[in-house]
Amino acid sequence: MITELDFSLDGFEPADAASERAESDLWLGDLTLLAEHHTTPNGSHSYVVAHDGSVTWGVPGEPQLVAIKIARNLADGTFTLESARHAQAAFAQNWLAERGCPPEKLIPSDDFLKPADDLTSQAEQRVRESGERYRVLDTYTYDSEPCETWALVRDSRATEQPVRVFLEEADLDGGTYTVREGAFADEQAARAWLDERPGPLPEPPANPATADHRTRAALSRSAGTSLSPKAGAQDSAATPSSANQPTRGRTL
Repeated sequence: MITELDFSLDGFEPADAASERAESDLWLGDLTLLAEHHTTPNGSHSYVVAHDGSVTWGVPGEPQLVAIKIARNLADGTFTLESARHAQAAFAQNWLAERGCPPEKLIPSDDFLKPADDLTSQAEQRVRESGERYRVLDTYTYDSEPCETWALVRDSRATEQPVRVFLEEADLDGGTYTVREGAFADEQAARAWLDERPGPLPEPPANPATADHRTRAALSRSAGTSLSPKAGAQDSAATPSSANQPTRGRTL
């Protein structure tokens, strides 16, 4: 299992006060490495996703994952370091992707929980590759049984029901987790659902590209012919959540 984390900063000094402060805010003994990518051949940049165990002893609900970017100036022996806290791995990966890391380079190893199904993988891919599409409004992480995290976001591309909830539920016994996306008209409606859990997580409106793909597939089956698949958006529909109460994030 990947557990040891080394920033590889021996011989380097912080380039500015912000980098010195960011480094001092992270204690390697608290961090469990989930995924990392280092540029080659000179290793000038490092991108890391880690779990911060110290958060579990702090304020309940705080995000437990941290995304870290390190840029080393090999010529003058200085470095810059910036980090951000996230509730779910896909949002940490997105943050690093926006700062130059190829998203596919930061997939956690098989030593950790695995996506339970294709819908989970699709939801995480949407977040990883979303750029600045989702603005995070709030998160909550709960790490007792059953384990759950949620991220409340605003989708800048949505023309209807623009407030979205990404709900992650972990099955620690099975070694898997699911992620589902729900859609709401506003933040108040989303928070009401999270507080009360009156029913299944409301599915996002159908993506027109997805609907067209489904229509083509249905016509193909009814006509007994085969249409060549057309590249396009994957199905973003969520499936109902079985959660009855807020719980919190995946224990890593």
